[in-house]
Amino acid sequence: MIEPVPMRWQLLDEYTGSLGDPDRIVAHCSDVQGLFVDPPPRRYEQYTLLGCRPTGRLAAAIGRNGYGNSLGNIVLDSKHDPDRTLPPGCDCATTRCSCMEELLDVTVLGCRPSAHGDGLVDIDLKGLVRHEPRYTGRTLAQRPDAIGFHMTSPDDDDDLGECLDISGLFVERPDPSYPPAILVGCRPEPPLHTALAALAGGGSARRRRVTASLLAVEADGTVVSTLSRGIFAMVTGVRPSSIGGGLVDVMFDGPVAEPLPARAREIWDLWHAGGPAERNAWAGYDRALRHEWAGAALAHHRRRTSDRAAQQVYHLDGRFVTDLDGFYCAIGEAVNGPGGYFGWNLDALHDCLTGGWGARTPFTLVWHDAQVAKRHLVPGYDRQRWATAVTMEYLLGMLSEHGVEVELR
Repeated sequence: MIEPVPMRWQLLDEYTGSLGDPDRIVAHCSDVQGLFVDPPPRRYEQYTLLGCRPTGRLAAAIGRNGYGNSLGNIVLDSKHDPDRTLPPGCDCATTRCSCMEELLDVTVLGCRPSAHGDGLVDIDLKGLVRHEPRYTGRTLAQRPDAIGFHMTSPDDDDDLGECLDISGLFVERPDPSYPPAILVGCRPEPPLHTALAALAGGGSARRRRVTASLLAVEADGTVVSTLSRGIFAMVTGVRPSSIGGGLVDVMFDGPVAEPLPARAREIWDLWHAGGPAERNAWAGYDRALRHEWAGAALAHHRRRTSDRAAQQVYHLDGRFVTDLDGFYCAIGEAVNGPGGYFGWNLDALHDCLTGGWGARTPFTLVWHDAQVAKRHLVPGYDRQRWATAVTMEYLLGMLSEHGVEVELR
């Protein structure tokens, strides 16, 4: 007797239809090619601030020849001529505007007098760029209609000065290269049948488009979120699946939205099989995968009808807290057991500390082997978060503010 093929993934349309309509299951499948793919490496670039009058830390870095030291991030706000019409989508009523870019992990490479004169300088920088087209309404290659740029630090609002222009920033860049998604061993439901029929009949691109969140189906049939992953692309092909059983493979013209790192597959496989049975199963992973572990813990967290009573004592095993994500894994297990969740970023930790995630404050957290975190959670720049590092002192202060008494051992 042929065993049925397990359907590990579900596509759910949560986006189309009228308000109040139920979500529609698009398909089930055994695997999703393109879900677990390592991202392309971030590429540092060089920029030049032209006609710059630096202030704050930027001026200090130049004054002391502090080249090569990270300045953290720099936000670039467009300055508009008050007599001009503002760009489409910009609702600012002042000469400063939220049509911004952000440079990450910036270092100063050099400085020289500017051809613009008036004591201005040109400053060479190295860093990464973060661009949000959904907020700016334009691609990064499109320079905003601006007469200059105002610079600040997003961490402390330190004023870094102004410049007239920036070279090397508003240029074309290749899109991140992710492979198109393929549903392997797929059992289509009515919405996907409609798209496949449109493909076979030469229907419009709109009728072939799939808009669906991607959910994980556990061995017991429980369906859980994969935290913002989905397929928002057009069907381009279909073939009988090598898995058999009357199943098909369905190809798309676009990738999975926000794919997971390749090794995160083993983390999701572990939860599919029932989840971790022992604490610290995350300890052998690097920081990026510890983050994915905490994300899987969130996706699989079963919220209690009520928190445990206040004044409980929880024990945090600190032997492997060598980074911030290790702390989230450790406190999740301290409160909710192996594979437990209690935050995976600062906002989420705040939410958990306000109740509803297994523990009610005030409570006591006994942090064993705390010296490990003392050595590693120190000030600096965090290239995992592209932000100022979260220190152990900051975490202790946050816990204290929420009524958690921490005993360091």
